[in-house]
This record gives sequence, structure tokens and C-alpha cells, in this order.
Amino acid sequence: MTPMKTQTPVRISPAAELIAAFVSTGPAFGDRAGLARFLRAHRLATEGAIPITLADLDEAIALREGIRAVLENAPEPDPEVLARGQKVLDGLRVTVRLQPGREQLAPAVVDEVRRGLARIAGAWASVLSTGEWRHLRH
Repeated sequence: MTPMKTQTPVRISPAAELIAAFVSTGPAFGDRAGLARFLRAHRLATEGAIPITLADLDEAIALREGIRAVLENAPEPDPEVLARGQKVLDGLRVTVRLQPGREQLAPAVVDEVRRGLARIAGAWASVLSTGEWRHLRH
């Protein structure tokens, strides 16, 4: 009998954990209240009322679907889905921190929802730069 080979589990970073949670939200994120719950649960927004517009919700969904399209092992992701997600990223304002720390890309916006999306964008940039996105593939 040959011994069983065990794989060393891959420990993912907090940025990768955030991206994994974001892309796996599914219908729980189908309305503004669901988006607010997600943002609060992942400390991307403060407690209390978050004014979320339908446009904010649409942007969050477009970003989620764009990232999900990259993570799915499809040979060619839907270019429209990618374009919508990229448009959201292009519209987010982030700043690079000069000093090393936990969050190198930080939100440069005051709007609570856009700040949360900017943090997700920073996490996405991190998992892309480290190659961790390959471990998040569906």
C-alpha cells in the first residue's frame, strides 16, 4: 500500500480572502441591503446607514462579475463582462501609500460605497501582483 500524498493547503492572504468572498456573494448581493451587509461584514464600510444608489449596486455587481469572469477557467471570458468590470475599476480613485503597510492601495474617495469598492480594487491588484488569483480559480 502506498502512502497517501497530502497537499499542503495554500494559505491565502487577507486580500485574496476578500476577493473570494466578493465573487462568491451570488444573490445575497442582489439588492442594496445585501451590498450594505457585505460592506459591513468585511469592514469596508462603517456601521450605520449607508446610502447606496442603484448605480452603486450596478457598479458593485459589474465589478464582481468582471473579477469572477477572470477567475473562472473559461478560455475566453465574455468581453462585455470584462469591459463593464474594467469601467468600474477605471472610475475608482485609489492612492498608493508611500510607506509599507497593510494596505498599499488605499481609497482616495469619501463616498462610503465607492471607498469599499476601491478597497476591493486594491485587494484585486494585490492578488494579481502576487499571482494568488490562480489559487482562487473556480
